[in-house]
Parts: sequence; structure tokens; C-alpha cells
Amino acid sequence: MPIAVYVLGLAVFAQGTSEFMLSGLVSGIAADLDVSLSAAGLLTSAFAVGMVVGAPLMALSSRTWPRRRALLLFLAVFVAVHVVGALTPSYEVLLVTRFVGALANAGFWAVALTTAVSMVPDRLKGRATAVVVGGVTIACVVGVPAGAVLGEHWGWRSAFWAVAIVSLPAVFAVLRSIPGGRGTDTGSAPLPVRDELRALTGPRLRPVLLTMALVQGATFCTFSYLEPLLTRETGLGAGWVPVSLALFGAGSFAGVTVAGRFADARPVAVVATGMTALALGWAALALAAGRPALALALIPLLGMLAFGTGTALITRVLGLASGAPTLAGAFSTTAFNLGATVGPWAGGLALDAGFGYRAPVWVSALLMVLALLVAATTAKGRRSRAGERRPSAVRRSARGRL
Repeated sequence: MPIAVYVLGLAVFAQGTSEFMLSGLVSGIAADLDVSLSAAGLLTSAFAVGMVVGAPLMALSSRTWPRRRALLLFLAVFVAVHVVGALTPSYEVLLVTRFVGALANAGFWAVALTTAVSMVPDRLKGRATAVVVGGVTIACVVGVPAGAVLGEHWGWRSAFWAVAIVSLPAVFAVLRSIPGGRGTDTGSAPLPVRDELRALTGPRLRPVLLTMALVQGATFCTFSYLEPLLTRETGLGAGWVPVSLALFGAGSFAGVTVAGRFADARPVAVVATGMTALALGWAALALAAGRPALALALIPLLGMLAFGTGTALITRVLGLASGAPTLAGAFSTTAFNLGATVGPWAGGLALDAGFGYRAPVWVSALLMVLALLVAATTAKGRRSRAGERRPSAVRRSARGRL
């Protein structure tokens, strides 16, 4: 595996820390800025909205840029908005910085995913994807719990400063390791945008992208409100929050690692098994939230299933979208973060409706049921179309023999 692929994973680690660390900081942000828990949770949604909008927008605007220049620019903007976020006393300004930071993160993700898979042979594309996505899981293991510890002892702003500082080594690593060629890899002119969009909006890809959005919506719905669930429903002290986040991250890292090994060979089996287990797992956590030992045992298992399934889905999209070398990573990022937008929003609605701190977990289970229905309907439609084609082929063959 080229060292540049691991460099991309390092940069994603810094950015993933920022994306997920609010799950351990929502109470501190809400108290400091005098807003509700659901408003603080919307900071995660604002980041996700920026990712949804920014992934295709940034991919299109940077498609003719040298890769290194694009990655460095996105990283520089990402660092700058975290400095502003650490300094501002305004919730509205913080909301804007989350959105702008997400635009930069989306651009980086879109370029990083396509860059990583372009540097390896087909048999290693799933593993290269896992290395990049693995940066997020390491962020969950190390960065997010560290952010929670910083927030507990020195306030939530210290976590924002830490993200800005940790991002600086990634800037130098990208500068030294990433090739400077354009996103098309060969230096030839990019494919027309309409051709890439046609490849990405075909009947095979649409349901996969929708399924990815639903799976990630389920993940982020619970993850965004994990801290109040554990401290107010499970009965754990604040010191258990970073431990729980680390457990989720450790499970996520294991899931990405396993998916990277098997997603290339058996993507459908990995996705189907993971989705079924997630639907059952979120329901189990909702039922077991009042039992600390059982809840803590389920958290790493759910992290493994969520990110393992997500990685397999990204690999599936990149494999099906070979006709869209520039925008495939952007559409994967958009689907991933569309779920991250809808999930916290839906969980916040359930909380505001007074259904209790377990409500977001039940919403996660419901989203997984919807994902399974989409996948089942798609598979049934594909079998039906295949059955219609086979008799036609048989009739044509019979006419040929006559």
C-alpha cells in the first residue's frame, strides 16, 4: 500500500475528530452558549449539511486542480474555521464555522477517496478505502474521547484548539507525500460532468446511495446523543463518556479493518449481514440502556457493525461508479453525510417531543428497518427484471433454431 494512502488516513483522522467530537461536548456547548441540547446537537447536523452540499460542489470546482493543491487548500480552510470556532462567543457564528469547515472537509474527502483508490490495483481498492475511512475510526478511538476529556477539564473550546493543532502535521504530510497530478490521474482532460452524472444516477447506484444514507442516519442519530443517553438514562458518570466513545471507536476500527478485507470479494453479503445485525443491535441498545454493563458491551459491537457496513457500502459505490472517476467519491460522501444530517435532526425531534433519552436509539432502529426495506425491494426488482429478460432470450433463441 503506498504511503500516500496512509497520509490521507492521517488527515482524515484530524477531520474525523472534529466531525464526531461534539457527541461528547453537547452539554458543555449548550450550557456555555445558553442553547438547548437539541440546538447543540444541530451543530453536528450543520457539519453534515456542509458535507452533503460541499462534496459534489467542491469535487466539481477542484476537478481540474492538482490533487496536492486541492487537499492543502481544503486543510488550510479547515484549520482556520476551527480557530474561529474556538474564539467565538456566538452560537450562530459557531454554526457557520461548522458549515464552512464541513465544506472543506467534504472537498478533502471527495479528492482523498478517488486519489486513494487510483493509486492501488483493483484487488486493493477496498483496502485503500478502509485505510482512508479508518482515519475516522481512529478519531473515534483516540481523538473523540480525548476531545471529551479536554471538554470536561478545560471546556469545549480546548477541543477545537486541539483539532486545529493536530491538523498541522497532516498539512506537511500531504505536501510531501501526495502526487501533484490532476484528479483524473492520467493528466488527460476530465470526463464531461454529464457523463459522470449519468453513471452516478443509474438504477444500480441510486438504491445503494439511499441505503448508505439510511445506515449512516441510524449511526449518527444515536451517536450524536450518546452522552446524554449514558449520563441521564444509563446512569453512568461523566467520566464514562470518553471511555464509551473510545469503545465505539475501537469497534469501528475493527469493523473497517474486517470490511476492508472482505468487501472487495463479497460486498453484498457483508452489507446484508451488517444491516440486519444493526437493526437488531440498535433495538437491543434501546432496551438495554438502563443496564450499564450491557449498554457498554453493545457500544463497541454497534461501532463495528456501523462502520464496517458503511465501508462496504462506500466500496460498493466506488466499484459501481467506475464511469465517474471525479464524482464517485463526492456522491459517496454526500450519501454518508445526508444520513449524518437527517439522523441527529430526527433524534432531536424525538427528544423534543418528550419521548426520553432512549428515543434516538429507537429512531436508529427504525432507520435500519427502512434501509433493509430499500435493499429488499431493490433486490426483488432486480430479480424480476432478470426473469423478464430470460424468457425473451429463450424465445429469440428458439426462433433462431426454427
